[in-house]
Amino acid sequence: MLQTVGEWLWCERLWLPENVSWSDLEDSEGRVYATGSHLYSTLPCALFMLLVRYLFERYLATPLADVWGIKDKVRLTVEPNPLLENYFCDQAKVPSQADVRSLCKKTSWSERRIQVWFRRRRNQDRPGLRKRFCEASWRCVFYLCAFIYGAVALYDKPWLYDLREVWAGFPKQSMLPSQYWYYILEMGFYVSLLLSLSVDVKRKDFKEQVIHHTATLTLLSFSWISNYIRIGTLVMAVHDCSDILLEGAKVLNYARWHQAANAIFVVFTVVFMVSRIIIFPFWLIHCTWVYPVDHYPPFFGYYFFNVMLMVLQLLHIYWAFLISRMLYKFIFSTLEGDDRSDQEEDDDSDPPSDKRQSNMNGSG
Repeated sequence: MLQTVGEWLWCERLWLPENVSWSDLEDSEGRVYATGSHLYSTLPCALFMLLVRYLFERYLATPLADVWGIKDKVRLTVEPNPLLENYFCDQAKVPSQADVRSLCKKTSWSERRIQVWFRRRRNQDRPGLRKRFCEASWRCVFYLCAFIYGAVALYDKPWLYDLREVWAGFPKQSMLPSQYWYYILEMGFYVSLLLSLSVDVKRKDFKEQVIHHTATLTLLSFSWISNYIRIGTLVMAVHDCSDILLEGAKVLNYARWHQAANAIFVVFTVVFMVSRIIIFPFWLIHCTWVYPVDHYPPFFGYYFFNVMLMVLQLLHIYWAFLISRMLYKFIFSTLEGDDRSDQEEDDDSDPPSDKRQSNMNGSG
């Protein structure tokens, strides 16, 4: 059965144009082609990325946070209450009004006191400012290095200036060493992000992040195996250029360099809209939809690749909405941080009546 599934999964008619077989993409005559076995390197690369990230955050980002005076906010601890703790862990972190009334009867606490307890309890689980600073710093440094590497690898390639060259001689296009390392490093980075999602700062678009990372890895893996490497490198470069600015703006915002952060955020918004909402669909997706049919009739892999690009584009539109909302806040009010972040709730002070009651009972 596994053999049958494997034969179907690697069926040439699914992933390659007509009259092209996997044997045609074997190394010969000085040509080196991408193969599925190369992708095994992404897992050790991802583990290496996690190690580098740990060392970077501990020995570079954390001391930098100390120099810039970035400190975690002192949070008030909750009063021990097994009933509320069980409700918080097993049922909901934000109780409904009806549940608050029910808990008031069971604990003999006021509604205000119950609400404050849940606010404090939620804040206890939220990551501190230093953790967010370290994560943003790591991503900013990686995207900067990846974009510089991609620019060096692509600047002298004809398909960077004429997208029709992407399909010249396809699929028999020899793989370049720069393309190999560009792919492995990018894929290793996204695998490391998936592995660390459970411990990283959880944002409101957590599900969208999982979809994005999975779609990106699927897209890169397929483009590698089917030798869509040229367009793949262009897609990665387009994504990295705006991510540098986003993470850089967050780093400066956490460091309270608000004017610089706001300026970079405005530049990021422009770059994001141009690269993800204009260049990506109207240049790159147009390149993958229109130009290939001049060389071969459409096949399953052709549709699969373009559908995955469209999934990414839908995510771009969603994030463009969030970015536009943040820009609106920046222009007409104040920009407090990443709109995707699960922000800390500040109103967690005890109500005066409950403070007096706690002191009288000696349980404050």
